[in-house]
Amino acid sequence: MKEIRDILAAYDVAKAEGRDAVLATVVHVEGSSYRKPGARMLVTDDGRLTGAISGGCLEGDALRKALMVLADGRSRLVTYDTSDEDDFTLGVQLGCNGVIHILIEPIIAKDSNNPVMLLRRLISNRSSAVLVTLFSLKDKVNNQAGTCLLADSRDNSWGAMPASLEQYVRADMAVVANARQSMIKTYTSGEIAYTAFVEWHPPVIHLVVAGAGNDAFPLVTLSEMLGWTITVTDGRNTHANTTRFSSGCNVVVSKPEALLQQMSIDEYTVAVLMSHNYNYDLAMLRYLVNSPVSYIGMLGPRKKYERMKEQLAEEGQALTPEQETKIYAPVGLDIGAESPEEIAVSVIAEISAVFASRKGGYLREMATPIHDRASQEVRQQHISPDQKPVHHEK
Repeated sequence: MKEIRDILAAYDVAKAEGRDAVLATVVHVEGSSYRKPGARMLVTDDGRLTGAISGGCLEGDALRKALMVLADGRSRLVTYDTSDEDDFTLGVQLGCNGVIHILIEPIIAKDSNNPVMLLRRLISNRSSAVLVTLFSLKDKVNNQAGTCLLADSRDNSWGAMPASLEQYVRADMAVVANARQSMIKTYTSGEIAYTAFVEWHPPVIHLVVAGAGNDAFPLVTLSEMLGWTITVTDGRNTHANTTRFSSGCNVVVSKPEALLQQMSIDEYTVAVLMSHNYNYDLAMLRYLVNSPVSYIGMLGPRKKYERMKEQLAEEGQALTPEQETKIYAPVGLDIGAESPEEIAVSVIAEISAVFASRKGGYLREMATPIHDRASQEVRQQHISPDQKPVHHEK
């Protein structure tokens, strides 16, 4: 989401300056690459780049092709084969060992459903969404519908695509929404083949930091770098105020029970209890365990958490096994962290691992690819005139 937000901000600046822009999107990868499908980069007509489609090896050539798209106003698919170590045109020995397909499409400002507008709607509210980018692997100049259709979990929908495909694509959008996993699928009707990158987007993580002490600064800073939504709360107005934290944070002086009654919490909300006040952290825990929050991290020794468990049990609110699974105490991955900055890295890494269903171990010890390739495999569907798509419930 951070990359999308940066792209939107850069586009707003370019539009205010009267400049044209194109959007480059990694739509399909065969083999391995530095960025996976869904990576995006905005290119303006003066050569400014926002976002990234590789580790820096493709951007130069992609800029040249983006300017060509700006010149003729037509989307095109560009393919880079980084598996050829003897190919010096892209830079010496990229080491990615994959074929990368990048769709470059012009942004037509007067089109209310242009790619930038769809991305803007994508992040405008806290709901999951599915975004479709349609392209042709065979005809790389024509038949590039591009970023064309968006639907969110609140039954809102924007954009359009070829009428012959829409019912089939929408059925697969429901599949993606249910599975919470992107897919790439090719639809063949007669001799025409379109490939759709059907992309799953969860809401951005909302981090609630209970405790506005100095050790919260690094945690907030790293979360902002990731583009997370952040709420900092404390019962002390000397600590929880906007002079101590950036304008991007929601800073609240409140008792836990009052805060949680007025704040929206969903499964993409996480909380870190670090107020250094036992009673404040206990009050937060008391309310959070009964909320949809997915992660509760607690700063401090394990015996602090054990004491809280005992106290809650004495109050008649013994934690269930399900509630305990979302409590991480002590908080963070084991990286030997001591300073507030190191602890922040440890905590952010643990939250990221939890949402990715990973253990946070060494990558060199993995026997499987780093990234799941299932969502990058092309599935095929041949459409006959009388065929009806299978509809899936949300």
